[in-house]
Amino acid sequence: GCKRANYRNRGHVVTKLGILVGQEKWTFFHEIYDDLAAHYQTEVYQKKNYGIPLFRQQWNHWALQQGVRGILHRNDLCFFEWASDLLVRASHMPKQCTIVTRLHSYELYRWAPKINWDAVDKVILVSKTMQSLFTDLYPQHAHKTVDVYNGKSLVDFSPPAQRDFHFNIGMLCNIKPVKRIYEVILMFHELIQDGHDAHFYIAGSPVGDLRYATAIYRLVDKLGLQERVIFDGYVTDTPSWLQKIDIFVSNSFWEGQQVSLLEAMSSGCYCLSHWWAGAEEMLPMENLFFAESELRQKIIRYANMNATEQACHQHQLRTIASEKFDISRTKVQIRQIIAEMAAGPA
Repeated sequence: GCKRANYRNRGHVVTKLGILVGQEKWTFFHEIYDDLAAHYQTEVYQKKNYGIPLFRQQWNHWALQQGVRGILHRNDLCFFEWASDLLVRASHMPKQCTIVTRLHSYELYRWAPKINWDAVDKVILVSKTMQSLFTDLYPQHAHKTVDVYNGKSLVDFSPPAQRDFHFNIGMLCNIKPVKRIYEVILMFHELIQDGHDAHFYIAGSPVGDLRYATAIYRLVDKLGLQERVIFDGYVTDTPSWLQKIDIFVSNSFWEGQQVSLLEAMSSGCYCLSHWWAGAEEMLPMENLFFAESELRQKIIRYANMNATEQACHQHQLRTIASEKFDISRTKVQIRQIIAEMAAGPA
């Protein structure tokens, strides 16, 4: 690989910024991109597909290679939102510009082993935990890493003017095994058996292997909880949905940084989470649990608090969300990192 001194961007301030997002979409990137576009001359990578029946696969592979090579050549710095397939390709091409990527979570085991990390100049991780996991796997590249929380615009996520406790528990996630909804339903069944007048709202659609969702639906039927466990499906108006939730639960065994948990914190929900790696960066220790029996105890304890005590806990979580995870902080930090990389070594 060539040294930074040989790059085209040595000796002048970078103005040309290539943006590669890829098929994982723009979910967490809109505000960050708008901020970068206001400060740099940006070019967004557009995938070209050829519909020619003969040799279609070869044509599309060629187009992808040419597209990535072209954007690397035309720009002083390229930012890869997601350290995935596009970065794999770019990292194995001759070095033409500074490369910065943001690695969220799933890429760490699916794509990172295929990436030539020698070609990558900076790696942004969405939490200190993800940074630690990355550096454990790639210690020789630890010096390139920086953690920047995956911020969220929280303008639309605010508590209702008056939140009366109705014992509504909620989960907002895809219905898939990693989210461990099944276990929460079993815990909820015990709550009902203990005489608590609670309801459990699940917002999200089944993805992947449908056996998991089918098992969950059948479990609800077998336990006779059809009137108390409500499947709201895919929710388009998340802020309104969160207004009715008193206690928000995350029971995943793996998350990068759970955006729905952040939205719930900002909306004034009392949030409890299984201690997946990194959950301690989002919630106070008293809001974390390992076993579902602990979750049940924490739910009951909160339900027994008076309105003033509940409001105090809600305010605490909302403050954490706004002070640590607002998108305005994230986009400034990422822009500063790009400015530093654009300037080159001191």
